[in-house]
Amino acid sequence: MSHTLPFGAADLLHRGLNELSLDLTLAGPLSRYLRLMERWNRAYNLTAVRDFEDMVRLHLLDSLAALPRVKGPRIADIGTGPGLPGIPLALACPDWQVVLLDSGGKKTRFLRQAVMELGLSNAVVVQARVESYRPDGGFDTVVSRAFAATTTFTRLAGHLCAPGGQLLAMKGRDADDDPEALPAGWRVVATHSLRVPGLEAVRHLVEITKD
Repeated sequence: MSHTLPFGAADLLHRGLNELSLDLTLAGPLSRYLRLMERWNRAYNLTAVRDFEDMVRLHLLDSLAALPRVKGPRIADIGTGPGLPGIPLALACPDWQVVLLDSGGKKTRFLRQAVMELGLSNAVVVQARVESYRPDGGFDTVVSRAFAATTTFTRLAGHLCAPGGQLLAMKGRDADDDPEALPAGWRVVATHSLRVPGLEAVRHLVEITKD
């Protein structure tokens, strides 16, 4: 089975990686990841996005646009679904350790297959609900993409942050960053506007830390 993308999607991916100042050799493993997702999507309905160009924009480049704000080396991707943003981050930063957390059995089965086929020795799949997940140590960055409202994400995932760690909530047009609604002790440090290559709409990244 081909690991390459159709020409338009492949060109979009290369241009996007260049715009984000990322290594163009990432195009190979990222393309294999999308092909695998597309194959599994036929039976497992991992994502509603089916067009390869849309998958490049909305999945790969959207995930990688957050990279400059992510602090390593320990990352937890909460409600990762088919591995977003965790798998693109793990591919881009092989020195980081990335936990891909999701409660869905179908999604974690796909994630384990993807980690194996991509040779991602720096990624670990965990099937659990975030509020019941108790790792041995905290994380430098706990990130979510379309997982829950920012306040809910903070309440459920805050215990996963290491001292000095951060929560990053990836959002669409609506930043959903009301500081008054956060659990006590937490504050919004900044809401960053993200420009995703190939997308006209502005994305937002809400950065949250504990006082």
